[in-house]
Amino acid sequence: MNQTILITGSSRGIGKAIALALAEDGFDIILHCRNRIDDAKKVSEEIKAMGRNVRILQFDVSERENTKQILTQDIEKYGAYYGVVLNAGLTRDNAFPAFSDEDWDKVIHTNLDGFYNVLHPIIMPMIRRRDNGRIVCISSVSGIIGNRGQVNYSASKAGLIGAAKALAVELAKRKITVNCVAPGLIETEIIDENVPVAEILKAIPMGRMGNADEIAHTVRFLMHKQSGYITRQVISVNGGLC
Repeated sequence: MNQTILITGSSRGIGKAIALALAEDGFDIILHCRNRIDDAKKVSEEIKAMGRNVRILQFDVSERENTKQILTQDIEKYGAYYGVVLNAGLTRDNAFPAFSDEDWDKVIHTNLDGFYNVLHPIIMPMIRRRDNGRIVCISSVSGIIGNRGQVNYSASKAGLIGAAKALAVELAKRKITVNCVAPGLIETEIIDENVPVAEILKAIPMGRMGNADEIAHTVRFLMHKQSGYITRQVISVNGGLC
């Protein structure tokens, strides 16, 4: 049975860490990028060195028809996926009155609409596998408690949690689990310069930033076949930040 996992936004940062971790666990990997194809190729080489099959898909998750076309063609050629990790996302942080329309629309279209655009072409093929399946959505502590300067991002990530919980109910009897991982402050190269890191660290009981491998470890736990009774959950990885 096909044991392939698609990880969106996997050319760097958290997505890259997830892809490498799942490859270590024996899964074949589909990397995804929007425009960092060279970075994705480097990750691909690392996965090939582990002896796993890997391929790269390039598209913008906010563009519905193109996303559907590429994913449908890939499934027709290679078969349905065992799992999907929805990691692709972006931030456009600012005070709410200073938002442009594009600041709002781009974040919502990528982070929230991407849930529909990626999963809708994938779900029925997963169901037809008649086997276990796993969907993990990377949300954020911002989607749970809200963050200053992130009204758009918090809205998108809170919506992602609601969508994932509803989909989990629909897919439960199909043996497909749907869960969210909600990172806190994670040390990656894509932290927005407007994020008040020093201020947030004061509120984190563990007193440090997390790292991408800690998020990846949580995802690999949820992807395991023995995690089949865990669904509709949000697992926060945030050092105790509430």
